[in-house]
Amino acid sequence: MATTTGDASPLGHVKQSQPLIIIASSLGAVFEWYDFYLYGLLATIITAQFFSGVNETTGFIFALAAFAAGFAVRPFGALVFGRIGDVVGRKNTFLVTMAIMGLSTFLVGLLPSYASVGVAAPIALVVLRLLQGLALGGEYGGAATYVAEHAPDKKRGLFTSFIQTTASLGLFAALLIVIGVRTLVGEEAFAAWGWRIPFIVSIALLAVSLWIRMQLEESPVFQKMKDEGKTSKAPLTEAFGQWSNLKVVLIALFGAVVGQGVIFYTSQFYALFFLEKNLRVDGPTTNILIAIALLIATPAFIFFGWLSDKIGRKYIILTGCALAALTYMPLFHALSKAANPALYAAQANSPVSVVANPDECSVQFDPVGKNKFDKSSCDIAKAYLAKAGISYANVIAPAGTVAQIHIGGTTIPVVNPAVVTGPDKAAAIKAFGAEVKTALTAVGYPEKADPAQINKPMVIAILVLLVLYVTMVYGPIAALLVELFPTRIRYTSMSLPYHIGNGWFGGFLPTAAFAMVAATGDIYYGLWYPIVACAVTVLVGLVFLPETFRRSLHG
Repeated sequence: MATTTGDASPLGHVKQSQPLIIIASSLGAVFEWYDFYLYGLLATIITAQFFSGVNETTGFIFALAAFAAGFAVRPFGALVFGRIGDVVGRKNTFLVTMAIMGLSTFLVGLLPSYASVGVAAPIALVVLRLLQGLALGGEYGGAATYVAEHAPDKKRGLFTSFIQTTASLGLFAALLIVIGVRTLVGEEAFAAWGWRIPFIVSIALLAVSLWIRMQLEESPVFQKMKDEGKTSKAPLTEAFGQWSNLKVVLIALFGAVVGQGVIFYTSQFYALFFLEKNLRVDGPTTNILIAIALLIATPAFIFFGWLSDKIGRKYIILTGCALAALTYMPLFHALSKAANPALYAAQANSPVSVVANPDECSVQFDPVGKNKFDKSSCDIAKAYLAKAGISYANVIAPAGTVAQIHIGGTTIPVVNPAVVTGPDKAAAIKAFGAEVKTALTAVGYPEKADPAQINKPMVIAILVLLVLYVTMVYGPIAALLVELFPTRIRYTSMSLPYHIGNGWFGGFLPTAAFAMVAATGDIYYGLWYPIVACAVTVLVGLVFLPETFRRSLHG
């Protein structure tokens, strides 16, 4: 990569060092992603710290929902900061977004727990997540636009692909710090207070990132347009109020970004949660396996960015979406077999089913957090299995039937709360749980994954393949989005579909998928979310998405 400092550009402005441009833009994005991944990695601990006032299944989904709250507001951040970026400039806008994000991350590490201040703790956490999401909504579009507008026409995919690596690098940095602190202080101390350290130390990275970004000049493409008085006075109206551009926004969203977003969160985040929550692999081992896979696969972001400069962006992205839709189900089954072979064998040889009248069964998620799921025999059965992370099938029984759990050839009747009431009910439910646990253990259901039995090479190979899907769709996406829209409204236009696709369709994926699992009892059922989204993206993209890799940005 050539370094050019102090030379006049064809636009009449001073060229900056290309490595500086890429590093400054990417460093900020690494920091932005570091926080989002940090929260995801610590979701189980955050459940205990901030949502301990509700039942365990609801608490975990609440923790994921708080995680998703940051994604919910990202499109609004895209509108606010996208407009500022198209009116004021690229550089100053993403300085502001990084400062907001960084301070919010730091403050998470200082928040009191639910045990200390009650409901004020999760409320404060959600407020900080919302601020982080707003800031990230303006960050990505600014970084991608800034780098692309400095890149040579035939190297935009390569140059912007370095920004795409920042998501994995941010996760990798979060993994390393979490693993390091866990090892240093021990699991008990980490769960109690050590989890705060990764949030607090991020303030140092914020200071470095801000200092580096302050060395940058404005994008030459934007500066030339500003000097000529051609900047947009109403970028929101031009971007979304005119069908000619709104149509392209919708095509970009449903023909590229939706699939890219769900692949990103399925292959990295959902896989992590799946290993820890469903397959019962301990947290440190899960983190190390994910870190190794990322280390191996991350260079492919650069490769697919480079390749998209040679053969185009569209078909690389759509091929990644098609592969994900076709292979997610068998890959996650293979991941289960490799990560917890005892559990996989038990599920195959002694499947669990709940025989009950569906009218008496509640979804195992309570938004208020006060439902103990003990008002019907079906709820008692499913509440135990959901908390234990046991996959089960549903068998319909006629009205009035008291629910039963079948474990292989064993049938266990469930407590009937219509008959057993008062203090006796709690004792009966406890005895029922002990009986189910004994039956599960007898047929080989392990309480946790045995580290000695984990096929680590196979787990890593599957995780690497999942991340390679991410690199296919994510490596070229920044260049594609930048090239789809005119300079005067580029920041605004590209930011909104990116953050709807990643913030809503992708960011809500872990929460929605685990709620789907809780509702059905099938640990693989949540995979239908990304499978359907990827299939839709392939269909829309093939028909409507244009190829862009030979377009000029000067217009």
